[in-house]
Amino acid sequence: MQGLVTIFGGSGFVGVQTVRALAKAGYRVRVAVRQPGRGYRLRMLGDVGQIEVVQANIRNPDSVKRALVGAEACVNLVGVLFETGRQGFMSLHTMGAQTVAKAAKAAGVKTFVQMSALGADADSPSKYARTKAEGEAAVRAILPDAVIVRPSVIFGPEDKLLNRFAQLAALAPVLPLPGAETKMQPVFVTDVAAAIAKAVSNPALAGKTLELGGPSVMTLRAIVELVLRETYMKGAVFALPTALGDLFGKAGDLLLTISGGLIAPPITSDQALLLRADNVPTGQALGLADLGIVPTGMEVVAASYLYRYRKGGQYAEAPAAA
Repeated sequence: MQGLVTIFGGSGFVGVQTVRALAKAGYRVRVAVRQPGRGYRLRMLGDVGQIEVVQANIRNPDSVKRALVGAEACVNLVGVLFETGRQGFMSLHTMGAQTVAKAAKAAGVKTFVQMSALGADADSPSKYARTKAEGEAAVRAILPDAVIVRPSVIFGPEDKLLNRFAQLAALAPVLPLPGAETKMQPVFVTDVAAAIAKAVSNPALAGKTLELGGPSVMTLRAIVELVLRETYMKGAVFALPTALGDLFGKAGDLLLTISGGLIAPPITSDQALLLRADNVPTGQALGLADLGIVPTGMEVVAASYLYRYRKGGQYAEAPAAA
């Protein structure tokens, strides 16, 4: 069995698949999470004793230091799509990344992988994108050989992309859509996890930036229309002008505030800003093909989990062709 890899944020959507990929590659995996009780199933992703779950909060340097004892590699996947309480963009994406990088350097960690996002830009109007870029810079200032991973929007069985639109389509016959023509290159979560595992195992990737996109560039409208087809729903997409999209975002902010962060809004004002720019690889960094990974198309796997939103579930009959 290979060396120990500590993963921060390993109980999340991407984290679970990353734990699985690293365990399959033969690594010992330590999953550092805020609430270890929620990560008990992670141990089942590997052999007996191969995966351990420990408590750590990247806002707490001492807990980060403990989680890195004996680790040869570190993967930081911690991130949020919207801010709630102490879980803010700056505290996690920037300061948290810096805290983990400092602790990793002090612990003598040889390989460091930082999860960022396509569109990370210090000059972006979006706070999410700005703090992602600041996190990259903070990590590279401490660990120049760190691998930065920038995926486009990620899909998979537990995603907050296709599932979210399917839930919304079930509630309303018309979907008002900010950024309907914004281009994205959706990437399968298993492919992202495989790329991270290669970043850990391949010394030649030290200091590189990986931009991960799937096989197809799609507009947000096309993604929602795919959801409608796979769920057998007859909803329609209504493209919102920028001003109305911003208004919807502010309504989402209000929902977050009123619910105390307990209800995830369809969109926030910061996400509305993100949707003003395309989310596709620049072609100036390594991609999945460079890693020997054949990207999986959204159409290939979407039906395998969107069927649950059909009336009749997996037994629902496909609608007759028009």
